[in-house]
Amino acid sequence: MIGEFHFLRPWWIPAIVPVGLLWWWLRRRADAARSWRRVIAPHLLPYLLRGQKRGARFGPLELAGVGWLVAVFAVAGPTWQREPAPFADDTAALAIVVKVTPSMMADDVQPHRLARAVEKIHDLLGQRRDAKVSLVVYAGTAHVVVPVTTDDGIIGSFSQALDPRVMPADGDAAAEGLRLADQTLADAGAGSILWIADTVAPEQAAPLAAWRKSSRTPVQLFPPLLAGPELQLLGSAARIADASLVRLAADDSDVHTLARAAKFSKAAGGGADDHWQECGYWLTPALALLSLPFFRRGYMLPTSSRI
Repeated sequence: MIGEFHFLRPWWIPAIVPVGLLWWWLRRRADAARSWRRVIAPHLLPYLLRGQKRGARFGPLELAGVGWLVAVFAVAGPTWQREPAPFADDTAALAIVVKVTPSMMADDVQPHRLARAVEKIHDLLGQRRDAKVSLVVYAGTAHVVVPVTTDDGIIGSFSQALDPRVMPADGDAAAEGLRLADQTLADAGAGSILWIADTVAPEQAAPLAAWRKSSRTPVQLFPPLLAGPELQLLGSAARIADASLVRLAADDSDVHTLARAAKFSKAAGGGADDHWQECGYWLTPALALLSLPFFRRGYMLPTSSRI
């Protein structure tokens, strides 16, 4: 998220410079003490000046300067997330990669991790009707179960039949699974990957790094885990694979996050159907609060101080 932060209208940023110079000039002009220090004793000067409060460090001029900075920041259009065009279809391809090993049968998540993952896949397919989806599974080896299809019923049926006992070899071939997912997406015109795993073997670090160097496909790592050490260890794998980590939720919020990520995939369709969300309006309450003191009688920008 932070890596995608930018401004929609960066040409407004230089507006800080002239206003900053104006603020500096007004501050010098309003500082009567600057010209009177040479003729009035320093200990008497604060009592002879009018229009300046002793000890005041943050007055109308400073408040106006902060307000202008916030206003420039808002008008420049800060953004960090995408949103679709109003009539865009959710047709971005999605490759689902599932780890099918005995550890996925652990029942710390009811009924067990693999079953909960399959439930989430079913809910996700329900939100992405007619979208292109493929299914890849892996343990010691990786295999394409269903190539890219728009028939979510086939994906649902095969995902419900997943079982570690049908896998030909035990182990962890995560990088190979992601590579196969990339191949299925190439046939669909690019897309994104949903990677479902509860653990990643340490020896997969190098293969994952090598795969990431050769692929720009966006990845969402979704572990069917509760908070704990295993979830923390997955953070390292997510960083190596440059994957966004989506945590399991009791409600559908995780499914909504996954569906949104699939829809806003950078690789899908070249980004023609989505654009960056305008977030500058979130700063309007701050601007309103900064302007409130100026409604007080006598609270105004200083022009000069007099004796």
